[in-house]
Amino acid sequence: MSKQIKKAAVLGSGVMGSGIAAHLANIGIPTLLLDIVPKDLTDEEKAKGLTLESPQVRNKFSQGALQKLLKQKPAPLTVKKNLQLITAGNLEDDLHALSECDWIIEVVVENLNVKKQVFEKVEQYRKQGSIVSSNTSGISVEAMAEGRSEDFQKNFLGTHFFNPPRYLKLLEVIPTKHTDESVVQFMKEFGEDVLGKGVVLAKDTPNFIANRIGTFGLLVTVQEMLKGGYSVGEVDSITGPLIGRPKSATFRTLDVVGLDTFVHVANNVYEQVEGKEKEVFEVPAFMKQMLENGWLGSKSGQGFFLKKGKEILELNPQTLEYEERKKMKTPALEMSKNVKGSRNKLKALVYAEDKAGALLWDIIAPVLSYSAELYGTIADDVVSIDRAMKWGFGWELGPFETWDAIGLEKSVHKMLEQGILVPQWIKDMLEKGNTSFYKEEEGINYFYHNGEYLPVEVNPKAIDLKLLKKQGKLIKKNSGASLIDLGDGVALLEFHSPNNAIGLDIIQMINFAVDEVEKNFKGLVIGNQGKNFCVGANLAMILMEAQDDNVFEIDMTVRHFQQAMMKIKYSTKPVVAAPFGMTLGGGSEVCLPTAHIQASMETYMGLVEVGVGLIPGGGGNKELYIKHLNSLPNGVEFDLQKVANKVFETIAMAKVSTSGDEARENNFLNHADGVSVNGDHLLYDAKQAVLSLHASGYKAPVRRKVPVVGETGYATLLLGAQSMHLSGFISEHDLKIAKKLAYVIAGGKVPYGTEVDEQYLLDLEREAFLSLVAEGKSQQRMQHMLVKGKPLRN
Repeated sequence: MSKQIKKAAVLGSGVMGSGIAAHLANIGIPTLLLDIVPKDLTDEEKAKGLTLESPQVRNKFSQGALQKLLKQKPAPLTVKKNLQLITAGNLEDDLHALSECDWIIEVVVENLNVKKQVFEKVEQYRKQGSIVSSNTSGISVEAMAEGRSEDFQKNFLGTHFFNPPRYLKLLEVIPTKHTDESVVQFMKEFGEDVLGKGVVLAKDTPNFIANRIGTFGLLVTVQEMLKGGYSVGEVDSITGPLIGRPKSATFRTLDVVGLDTFVHVANNVYEQVEGKEKEVFEVPAFMKQMLENGWLGSKSGQGFFLKKGKEILELNPQTLEYEERKKMKTPALEMSKNVKGSRNKLKALVYAEDKAGALLWDIIAPVLSYSAELYGTIADDVVSIDRAMKWGFGWELGPFETWDAIGLEKSVHKMLEQGILVPQWIKDMLEKGNTSFYKEEEGINYFYHNGEYLPVEVNPKAIDLKLLKKQGKLIKKNSGASLIDLGDGVALLEFHSPNNAIGLDIIQMINFAVDEVEKNFKGLVIGNQGKNFCVGANLAMILMEAQDDNVFEIDMTVRHFQQAMMKIKYSTKPVVAAPFGMTLGGGSEVCLPTAHIQASMETYMGLVEVGVGLIPGGGGNKELYIKHLNSLPNGVEFDLQKVANKVFETIAMAKVSTSGDEARENNFLNHADGVSVNGDHLLYDAKQAVLSLHASGYKAPVRRKVPVVGETGYATLLLGAQSMHLSGFISEHDLKIAKKLAYVIAGGKVPYGTEVDEQYLLDLEREAFLSLVAEGKSQQRMQHMLVKGKPLRN
């Protein structure tokens, strides 16, 4: 990558523009956020004696957008201090600053003329070679670049982010016929490696890839609902996780997106296509009426659903009245509960001969046909179309993967019988005996393209554990974990128990892994590609043993867990943890003693045992305390009590980070630990960390004693908890847990400043854990968490 992006500008500070600016700030790029100058003063501004020339009035829109970033949920910023990297300004006074920017992103209103006027201004101030892009969701990128200079056109393209930019993975890159090939390549690499996105190259067609197919699919679903007389709730009950789509299914998704936004996107295609396609993109009358009524979804308080108290009502599209929410119930849906995996579920349901099967076939078949028809028009290959739908709409399977899952031959036969269009290229493909779009040979994935199978292009930083296993890289496996050879002398320990919860099987595999690595490898990565890194210890097992008064069993398990964590910490070879998603309780305890943590940008890390009536038992209290101590500068006087207070507060309040960066602020990560923006590159980055530690001559840490605050510190820690109990903020049982936690962190009844051995602290921790496990109220909390999935306050 010869180009570099050291500074960026975002033009337009609406939800999307400010969200893109926030994402750039999250990855450390200073960004200018510009918007128009207001035409009028508010009464409040007049009262303050401000004029249209006052800087705070002129920058009002972009300045206001910055304040909103701090309040928005989900948070666009990974940590609040990232806001300092964004500078607010306006499109009149601050255009000269564009000359310092390497990338200028236009995110103004979706109107071709307005965009062209903005680019005319940009052209006057940008420096040669700087990249200019538009975040349009469907206006022709070619048309925007008309009339601009050669250097502008060569460096201009579409970069369509999905909302919210921090969380949604898809970035559609849309070159024009003038865009320099090296600029396209740079944006693809930069998008993946720096922005952390899944990049798909799209062609300059209405709504590009994901919105074109996604909107079509949503409208087909609405039309089939009206045709078949189904209810909004019935449709949502079968178009979500059941078929590998997000929980928000169809209508809840529309409520979240906003009906106004959706109709705008649909109309954009409607105006540019003809025939049968145009009919599908015509928004049904009842939705136009909803739009007139201002029933836009979540942002207006009602849409397809309306929340009344605790009850959620659904809209009847015939009467436009709200009714009780319904769920579809059919024999096929009951049967599908026993089928494992979304591919198999889909195959079983789509051919089922009941109303669930009929509806699913009627909404899936047209989307498959439409995707095949657009192949070559919106993108060059099936992989790009599949990835766009998975990364932009959260589908587990893209259209062509779905087709493979339900059986290409069988479905095409049924489509032809029903008069559904099957493009000629698919008939040709089947005639040649090619019955799937994807196939795998010797651990390599191939896709069908123009009569042959080509290898699927993958970023070398995207390690795929399933493929590695198929390539024979498995070293050892048990029910809870596997040890895999990552290559280059690095091994990987993968958890794969239900929810990756830690039980004896995982503990055994940790011990085996460290021994094996010390003998035969340069180092170890602990990571996986499940839904979350690890949600903690096996709570069901702990509760079962506790209810049977089997304290000896629990004691043994906790001892084994503690010993395994010490084995990780004092391994002669570097161990690197690669946490992502939920990394809670025992999941955090696995990370804390490692030589290095390489966290994903989306890592939600915390010691949350208090929520189930316990305290951490695997060394988490001790390790977080030591991590705090180690982060303090050498030779500088510090207040040991303040460190103890901070650790106590973090664990007692079960604080969970909302990002990898916030995990660093909470001291779960130190300054040497890393954060990967692209979750797909996390294992690669962790592997590089192992190799780097090995190359620099890694030595196991020396076992040192730990200074504690002792008896006087314990009293200080308890003061806050006792006052919260007296004022009714926490229950009697909360206070009991707080006392146990304070005792462990203080290091028991020793004088302030005493240096104690780690094993002594582990014993305190284990004793406190065991005494709480035996408490009836703690067992009630565990039971409640297992059944309801949320904490009980008793």
